[in-house]
Amino acid sequence: MIAAAYRCGTWLVTPLVRAYLARRVAHGKEDATRLPERFGIAAGPRPEGTLIWAHGASIGESLALLPLINRLIEGGPDRTILVTTGTVTSAAMLGKRLPPRALHQFVPVDLPQAVERFLDHWKPDLALWVESELWPNLIRATARRGIPMALVNARLSERSFDGWRRVPRLAATLLSSFSACLAQSEADAERLRALGAANVQVAGNIKFASEALPSDTSAHDVLEAAIGTRPRWLAASTHEGEEEIALGAHRLLSKAVPGLLLLLAPRHPQRGAELAARLSAEGFALRQRSKGERPAADTEIYLADTLGELGTLFRLAPVTMIGGSFQPHGGHNPFEPALLESAILFGPHMENFAVIARDLLAAGGAIQVADATSLAEAAKRLLCDAALRRSLTDNARAVAASYAGVLDKTLAALAPLLARADGHAHAGA
Repeated sequence: MIAAAYRCGTWLVTPLVRAYLARRVAHGKEDATRLPERFGIAAGPRPEGTLIWAHGASIGESLALLPLINRLIEGGPDRTILVTTGTVTSAAMLGKRLPPRALHQFVPVDLPQAVERFLDHWKPDLALWVESELWPNLIRATARRGIPMALVNARLSERSFDGWRRVPRLAATLLSSFSACLAQSEADAERLRALGAANVQVAGNIKFASEALPSDTSAHDVLEAAIGTRPRWLAASTHEGEEEIALGAHRLLSKAVPGLLLLLAPRHPQRGAELAARLSAEGFALRQRSKGERPAADTEIYLADTLGELGTLFRLAPVTMIGGSFQPHGGHNPFEPALLESAILFGPHMENFAVIARDLLAAGGAIQVADATSLAEAAKRLLCDAALRRSLTDNARAVAASYAGVLDKTLAALAPLLARADGHAHAGA
């Protein structure tokens, strides 16, 4: 009943959704050239063979999918993976990172006509939803067509659980549409079961099954030559308020480590112009990557305000500060620098990676600090002590290796659905 009311309501608000998307285009939050995709109009033909549709809301979820996408493609020569996301940033990143036989489209807005166009065209043989973004029209329309669905890497916070409990029939209707729900943790699994999900299994977090980020060898060599023998460190994926902490630490560090260069990579590169103006106003000698500039001999801050280059930066920097952990954003994946032998420093807010952070600290694979002063002290120790730095990176890579089984568990749980999808595609050929 509630799902039907929602469907009717979304028919009525179609003009408002169009106006909303137009405003997003004006603010750079939608790609005007690809706006038809948001209304279910495909940008290309459906490939032959098995089509597995994987939906991740934004950049974090979609990047977590990459190792799984690679394994899914390896598992079937006739498989194509259609990845949908809803943000311009995720589309840009996936455009650089998706392997052959994988393609990206923007997810259709949750209007009945857009959803039907999308499904009419793509006719997926299997749908994988990542984490917890649940669009009622899209889920119910997929279920009505008999397309098997799995909720992968499912996460449900206490706050989200409380919200869904206010609409229990809608939650049960949506969650019961999934043939399998693969939870990140037992706590997530319990919440999903309480809301009506069936066949709930704990597979772990596929974000933990990280692969080493790619690096542009040419870009790496050019930057390495420009930096020369200068010591350097990286503040990676920083959020508003964290640049001040990194800069405070850098001022202290520069007194102890002559010639030190800070590589500053904001989480959202569109903040680059604002950060460049602020840094210049504070008197820092700055070069900006988005302008094609390279570090010079007197550069103090190299602002890496571009997408898709963290792999290159981790390879350049022997020490990395993890952004999102000095403000209450929950941190970012510490395995990314670990796999590229950059020693890890993070702040007090690692809630999104609490288990990983705990294991890294217990194994001596990372150092947790509280503020700019303690960040500078820890970075100085690591920059000046190669043996300590090597110990940290070796321990961190060992912890990362211990999490590799998450992907195997996920694929094992999906195996019956994958066999069904492949069989359906071959039967329809």
